Amino acid sequence: MSIASNLNTIKENLPEHVTLVAVSKTKPVSDLMQAYEAGQRIFGENKIQEMSDKYEQMPKDIQWHMIGHVQSNKVKFMAPFVSLIHGVDSLKLLQEINKQALKNNRVIDCLLQIYIAEEETKFGLDEKELTALLSSSEFKEMKNIRILGLMGMATFTENQNQIKKEFLHLKSIFDSLQNKDAQCRDTQQCISTAAHFSTISMGMSGDYQLAIECGSTMVRIGSSIFGGR
Repeated sequence: MSIASNLNTIKENLPEHVTLVAVSKTKPVSDLMQAYEAGQRIFGENKIQEMSDKYEQMPKDIQWHMIGHVQSNKVKFMAPFVSLIHGVDSLKLLQEINKQALKNNRVIDCLLQIYIAEEETKFGLDEKELTALLSSSEFKEMKNIRILGLMGMATFTENQNQIKKEFLHLKSIFDSLQNKDAQCRDTQQCISTAAHFSTISMGMSGDYQLAIECGSTMVRIGSSIFGGR
């Protein structure tokens, strides 16, 4: 099947409230343009240089999502144009994003990455680190970032029960944040009560349907659209 056919098949089966990020890392611009011409406007990359190169070559109504692990010293290269950074896993990184957003006179949307997998290769905050970050004075002073929600990556395994448990764990953290701050009036200090705190990014080509069942509102799909790498 063609890229356009793959894309349309997936979109037809996605609930309306779920956003599709087409993971285009390592794929040539010609492949991305096929998806673009089929109506896709959100693309996910995991290397800043590759994303910057594609940004320069492609239409400017595209939303570029950085879905990979981000090094602080590379933030400046995507700060002028990135739409959403999925993998924010430290206060230091968030501070650098805020700094570079200010330089570009922007507010950059971010997701906080939560460690839910049973794999040491995965990145993310644990619940204690998440609480510490959100309650820190440094976080409360940042005016050029906006936290849209949480992101997580499940263990790479065939065990569907384990994947489901990890997805539900992320959903429970998201829900508890909202419940805990339900009475809060200061949305800068209590980000989870803000109207824009509504995204749970979890699920990829192999498990996105299960992720949606578990509460995902944003899925990152690559090989099912573009084919294997």
